[in-house]
Amino acid sequence: MALSNGWPFIMFEKRLGSRYSYWAFAACWMSFEYIHLNWELSWPWLTLGNVFANTPGWVQWYELTGTSGGSLWILALNILLFRWLKARAHSTADKREKAFWPFAALLIIPLLLSFALKPSGEADQRSAGSSPKKIVVVQPNIDPYAKFSPGTQQVQLNQLISLSESKIDQETVLVVWPETAINSPNGIEEDSIRNNSSLQPVWQFLARHPGLKLVSGVEAFNFLPADTKSPYARPINGTNMYYEAYNTAALFDSTGVLYRYHKSKLVPGVETLPSFLRFMDSWFEQFGGTSGGYAKQEERTVLKDTVSGLAIAPAICYESIYGDFMTGFIRNNANLIVIITNDGWWGNTAGHKQHLAYARLRAIETRRWVVRSANTGISAFIDPSGKITQTQAWDTAAAIQQEVYTRENKTFFVRFGDWLSWCMLLLAIALVSYSSIVYLKTRTTKKS
Repeated sequence: MALSNGWPFIMFEKRLGSRYSYWAFAACWMSFEYIHLNWELSWPWLTLGNVFANTPGWVQWYELTGTSGGSLWILALNILLFRWLKARAHSTADKREKAFWPFAALLIIPLLLSFALKPSGEADQRSAGSSPKKIVVVQPNIDPYAKFSPGTQQVQLNQLISLSESKIDQETVLVVWPETAINSPNGIEEDSIRNNSSLQPVWQFLARHPGLKLVSGVEAFNFLPADTKSPYARPINGTNMYYEAYNTAALFDSTGVLYRYHKSKLVPGVETLPSFLRFMDSWFEQFGGTSGGYAKQEERTVLKDTVSGLAIAPAICYESIYGDFMTGFIRNNANLIVIITNDGWWGNTAGHKQHLAYARLRAIETRRWVVRSANTGISAFIDPSGKITQTQAWDTAAAIQQEVYTRENKTFFVRFGDWLSWCMLLLAIALVSYSSIVYLKTRTTKKS
């Protein structure tokens, strides 16, 4: 990545001089980040702006720019620091001082802005006019490699329900279970889920608590009508029938599904095979990947509870890493972010900790509470300033309860999305075009 983005700097330095080369370097780097976030082999851990996830107090201004602002800040600071160090080695005292102050200003001003923008905690939430909503998050700690094994589903449901009931009370309005918490070896038929006899404990649990709603992940599928064409259709062996599989987040009460959302940002290789690699279908499946993959949806469906007033933005697994993507839910009037994930695949590595940390940035960008249920951890609540509360240890079964406040206002970043990346992409195109014109004119002049 460094080589591919260093090339524009060298090219522009030769063609246009240092006046443009630094801008070209920053613009091309950020264009790379933006394009990488929006193609089929995306892996958002590469975004520079994520580095501030564990220091959210520094980047409260992400409510204006999103993580692309952090990427630009890092690039600009490094450029100005380089120019200052270069001036120290080769310039007079006046030029060294002149080179230092832009670096100092760019370092300090965003920190001061962050201090000014930071919400004032619970008092700020109360001033927004919302009443507290009591929510319970469950972390069942079920082995992700064994959870789909035949005969284990009832034990899993009993554990989820037992942990839930250990924390709920009459004021609890929502319980959150993790990704694919409701499952079977062959999946759950989504359209007839209320009639699924194996899920009776879930309906009985919700009937015992009539004011309660449940958000849970579901390993789901639906049969397709014979004349339906879908790029995600899977054949049923021995028949001429097809079905679609989904990684679903659903809002339930005792009557069944109220709202549902199908995961849109699918993990490359694990949940989907990019379209330009479909020729490798058969070969890829031999190595444990998936070719048909899950069916995804484009609409950002908000899970609405009209009784409590909660309007939930569901983020399944690593969808929560995509800041611009998550703003679509908030523009559809979501007032709470709920992340359901199964980070057990990481093992006890830095991966699941980073995944939790990045959720802090979504809280800042949207100024919403984030509720996070992770199968094996780390489950937590995150307030609109990015502060984490009530984390549960990795590899632990637990349930936690928290009062949260909802907000209806939309931040600048929510309203306009990743506007900064678009500006840098346009700048990169403009600089490349201008450089090409200068280069062609120079070649023409030399030939003549």
